Amino acid sequence: MNDAFPSLEQLHAIGALQQPTYSDPAALAAAVEKLRNQPPLVFAGECDQLKSSIAAAGRGEAFILQGGDCAEVFAEATADNTRNKLRVLLQMAVVLTYAASVPVVKIGRLAGQYAKPRSSDMETRDGVTLPAYRGDAVNGFEFTAESRIPDPQRLLDVYHASSSTLNLVRAFTTGGYADLRQVHTWNSEFVRNSPVGAKYEAMGAEIERAIAFMEAIGADPEEFHRVDFYSSHEALLLEYEHAMTRIDSRTETPYNVSGHFVWIGERTRQLDGAHVEYFRHLNNPIGCKLGPTATPDDALALAAKLNPKNEEGRLTFITRFGAGKVRDGLPGLVEKITAEGVNVTWISDPMHGNTFSTSNGYKTRRFEDVLDEVQGFFDVHHALGTVPGGILVENTGDDVTEIIGGGEELDEAGLVHRYESVVDPRLNRVQSLEMAFQVAEMLRSR
Repeated sequence: MNDAFPSLEQLHAIGALQQPTYSDPAALAAAVEKLRNQPPLVFAGECDQLKSSIAAAGRGEAFILQGGDCAEVFAEATADNTRNKLRVLLQMAVVLTYAASVPVVKIGRLAGQYAKPRSSDMETRDGVTLPAYRGDAVNGFEFTAESRIPDPQRLLDVYHASSSTLNLVRAFTTGGYADLRQVHTWNSEFVRNSPVGAKYEAMGAEIERAIAFMEAIGADPEEFHRVDFYSSHEALLLEYEHAMTRIDSRTETPYNVSGHFVWIGERTRQLDGAHVEYFRHLNNPIGCKLGPTATPDDALALAAKLNPKNEEGRLTFITRFGAGKVRDGLPGLVEKITAEGVNVTWISDPMHGNTFSTSNGYKTRRFEDVLDEVQGFFDVHHALGTVPGGILVENTGDDVTEIIGGGEELDEAGLVHRYESVVDPRLNRVQSLEMAFQVAEMLRSR
């Protein structure tokens, strides 16, 4: 295929994986046409700013914190839920910034993370087989024939839910909620009463003393009062992502304006696949997941295709090996990319390689495995003299019980208390803060 931006039909002709099957092509076409005429959710200039920040992280001058839901659901696109997600990421960022003395690039896994790849097209329960749940962007979670029918109207629902979420995020981050003086008020009662909450409170007191000193000498930088916060999601559904792609008037190049940072998943990163073909034309900063099956040659070929100009900040490799495989699997990829002089920012996804099912039927992860994969990620980069650029975690600002272990010592039996994720388990707020303190120590030793 030539270098012209491909049409949706051309992408489907390649054979796009992980796409739903819609029964009404006319309704799908109508939804896509409506999306094409919607205002952008993000702006090209914001994407360029993020690309510069990701480039800094790739050089070791910043660190990327990316976090949020495994799969967003429409029912939770509320002010309270959005504030809670933002709050925990701001708390983690404050810990990393203060404890490790490093600027933190804050990216939410939100306002678009409504579609999920699945290992099977169908799901069977008690002898009944229905289409698999592919996220609220496609169908409903309820296990009924009506709910599981892919509905193109949901693509428009994704747009509107994402729009309201981003409006809330912008209001919170510019309207005083993200003011650094809020570090104590971000700490709700259940966190304050935990050991990690007490540690956070103590750090907050130190920050307040530092701010008071700066105010006393007449310094009041804008960074005390607002933060740059970016959105991201896996760009999986080609109808939605293609419809949300616009030609930037400044550069005459395409940007995906549904999110600042979009990535290709482990299941759709085929070099000759439709997703790679679509992504290679975008001018956003983009990511690509690499798991245990990825070879050094795979990584090199993907970098050549997705970032042919070898631009800093353009391409991020998000590695997801599992705690037991990262120290053996990651070095070969990093060595090959580094030896060839390829500009890549490396991020660890310590969640997806560490998932298992418990005896009582819950999908979970061990906090210690998640932490060990991050440690392995840092160990590999330290040994090779390269830069660990960031982490991507699935987490929530709520007091859920989805991941076992950590300072709370949640066990398998405890999962029943508040397991709310519809797809993958997430770190709760206490575990997220605990993770931030641990990663801050890794950064300090770096």
